[in-house]
Amino acid sequence: MARGRLVVFEGGEGAGKSTQLRRLAASLGDAGIAHRLFREPGGTPAGDRIRDLLLHRSEPLAPRTEAALFIASRAQLVAAEVVPALARGEHVLLDRFLLSTYAYQVHGRGLPEAEVCSANRMATAGLVPDLTLLLSLPPSEGLSRAGARGGADRIERADAAFHERVASAFRHFSASAWQQQHPECGVIVAIDAVGSEGDVETRLRDAITAQLPGFLTEPVRA
Repeated sequence: MARGRLVVFEGGEGAGKSTQLRRLAASLGDAGIAHRLFREPGGTPAGDRIRDLLLHRSEPLAPRTEAALFIASRAQLVAAEVVPALARGEHVLLDRFLLSTYAYQVHGRGLPEAEVCSANRMATAGLVPDLTLLLSLPPSEGLSRAGARGGADRIERADAAFHERVASAFRHFSASAWQQQHPECGVIVAIDAVGSEGDVETRLRDAITAQLPGFLTEPVRA
């Protein structure tokens, strides 16, 4: 059985990742293509408990604690769900992965990149995404969208300066020089997330078709 593909959606708060991932998953399902959809943190019983602690509890967390929890959830998800699904020939769609840790914990919280990179290598056991689609949206617009949903989580409640640092980091990640220095992140394609859901979906599908021919239409074959 041929290995499935790992496609990651990244971006700041309110960029539309979850909405577009659901649309992509529905398209794959309609085409009869086996796939799994997960979000970070979470995706496993342990990861879901970590998600609750990270996002929905009021007690403060030190930056290193926050990073360690995100990476612990990732390690469990990769080992228990992602790698087995890929081995079965299923495509895996992820809502956040490595870039979020670099953006939020390294650039947002100020943790040393080398230490985070090493922890990520341990968590992923060398797994590299086949494609990361980085949805780009001004942070003010993204936070406005997120606020309209109500019930802001702990990360969304961070101050504007934090979110500006995160947005600046995501912009930096789309540069070819940064990608060459971070091969663990695989191919990264920036997508303009301004506009209607349909417009953004078209841009995403065009990028997927260009980078992974057959992903949207052809079942994985042995």
